[in-house]
Amino acid sequence: MTLTQQAPTSVPELTPNQRRRKARADAAFEPRLGGKILKWIFLLLAAIVTFFPFFAMVVIALKPGMAIDFPGSLMPTNLSGDAFKEVLSSGQLMTWTKNTLIYSVVSVVLVLILASMAGYAFAKKKFPGREAMFWSFLAMVMVPFHVTLIPTFIFMAKMGGIGTYWGLILPSIANAQAVFLMRQFIQGLPDELFEAAKIDGASEMRIFFRIVLPLCKPVLATLGVFVFLWHWNDFLWPMIVGRTSEMWTLTVGISSMHQQNVPLSTVLAGSVIALLPIMMAYLMAQRYFQEGVAGTGIKG
Repeated sequence: MTLTQQAPTSVPELTPNQRRRKARADAAFEPRLGGKILKWIFLLLAAIVTFFPFFAMVVIALKPGMAIDFPGSLMPTNLSGDAFKEVLSSGQLMTWTKNTLIYSVVSVVLVLILASMAGYAFAKKKFPGREAMFWSFLAMVMVPFHVTLIPTFIFMAKMGGIGTYWGLILPSIANAQAVFLMRQFIQGLPDELFEAAKIDGASEMRIFFRIVLPLCKPVLATLGVFVFLWHWNDFLWPMIVGRTSEMWTLTVGISSMHQQNVPLSTVLAGSVIALLPIMMAYLMAQRYFQEGVAGTGIKG
């Protein structure tokens, strides 16, 4: 029996053009790799800078009764939850949290309903003066809130809204930015859907609640997170309307702690607790939030 020895497969020799292209590709690989490394270093530094204030707030809140000195106070040693226990045992914090939840949640619901209705009308309905009305309404974005603060306060005072929930909520539900975002998103929806629904005999309210709102879930979640964030962190209007501590929101209440000689660790513990609902709201709506931002940017 003879063994047949197979000759090794020969590698074809590169032509001069192929060698030049390979050399250029190898030379370009190193700068691309270096650019990626620099990008990741920059993103890492940006993440550290962004996260640092939250880290400092949590660490100092966990060191009650200790003198604040930097950078020693930022070391995660000798931690204690006494400041959080003190804040949570306070009845005022629960009242402020309740007021903030009512203000934020009710405002989110009303803003989303009114903005989606207005956005649907401006996007799909044809009526005289539509464009002039829309752009006039949108011009409100360029008017600073402080310019209309005194007239709004006088109006609400004459209506008896000072020191009430409805006086706190009512001036904030006409949101021009929310209307603009809803209009941009609804403009991208196909007209055939609405025409088919009308042929089937659907009323305008049924079209709105059965077609428009389900299709607008991503942008509604995005708006909901933004509006919730705006109202949860709002300070000036709740401070003016809430005459007593029973009507204060968390931002006003925590700010008042500085005037009561409350320790810094207790103030920061209250700030950490106030931050948690915002993080939970974003995590719950994260998927819709990302879809809404991407979709609105493409369709707008």
